[in-house]
Amino acid sequence: MERRSLLLKYKLHHLLFWMMVFALWYYLRYQDYPTREIALEITLLKVADLALMVYLTNYLLVPGLLYKKNYLSFIAAFSVMIFASGFVKVGVMAAIMHQPGWFGLPGNLKTRLYENVISDFFLVTTGAAFKLIFDYLRMQQRLTEIAKEKAETELNFLKSQINPHFLFNSLNAVYFLIHKDNHGAREALHTFSEMLRYQLYEMNGDKIPIEKEINYLKDYVDLQQLRKDEKYSVEFNCAAAVNGFTIEPLLLVPFVENAFKHISHYNDRTNFIKVDMGRENGTFTFLVANSKEDQPLNGTAAGIGMQNVKRRLELLYPGKYELHIEDSKTDFVIQLKLRV
Repeated sequence: MERRSLLLKYKLHHLLFWMMVFALWYYLRYQDYPTREIALEITLLKVADLALMVYLTNYLLVPGLLYKKNYLSFIAAFSVMIFASGFVKVGVMAAIMHQPGWFGLPGNLKTRLYENVISDFFLVTTGAAFKLIFDYLRMQQRLTEIAKEKAETELNFLKSQINPHFLFNSLNAVYFLIHKDNHGAREALHTFSEMLRYQLYEMNGDKIPIEKEINYLKDYVDLQQLRKDEKYSVEFNCAAAVNGFTIEPLLLVPFVENAFKHISHYNDRTNFIKVDMGRENGTFTFLVANSKEDQPLNGTAAGIGMQNVKRRLELLYPGKYELHIEDSKTDFVIQLKLRV
């Protein structure tokens, strides 16, 4: 398993594949050239040129043009690459074999065209076809994982709904029993009731408006502040640009929970939590920072909540997020960037 991981990490299986192609190509065609040295040089040229075109197609043209439905641009770029490659390759081969006449019109034009353009067209197209097949299989696997994860989450949520419904109704009853003069208690209970309402009734779709998620976060922070005294500073900042897009529900709250869970408890200095949200050029930035004791949190902070949100990011935002964690002696900072 470890050897296989190293092969995949450093793409050594690609190198082994092209070495086999080189060996097979040389074995089948070396007799077509005057000397073995020339055969080696031309085989190396053709295999290197083919590999270059395959990688340009699979890692540049396919994701950059074909997957973005720029079909005409893809066909044009692919055709130019094939013909330009064949033109240059014939010139280099002519120089290697000391036959400049190869580069002109006289000679066996059909053979040169077939060997250096037509064959490359089919070989590179075959490589692109494998790329499309593998990408399709990976996408199907990811969709299966997402469906399974969603089904498990929904099942767990349904199992837990009985108690929250009972709790929600009980909270409403308790709210009216609290004396009207006790404004703080009534407000706290009302905030908690709104959070519960959000979990029970608002999270019905796959994604929700970012404004609702922010309100939920604000309610959570307000409730947590009730447990803190003047030695705890809590900032909650949200830029005006953070609006008009959707996000997975309850994706952000585990980071804030983590901050309150691991905040420092100094008596001689201020303990702080800072939540910042911004949006620029289609990228939503979410930052949570908290003061901490002088001990690493990476081991303890990777609880179920954090592991779950990382897994959700991998499944729901593949290639569209960046998660950075900084754990210093005094601060713990999490920064999430989402392309939304």
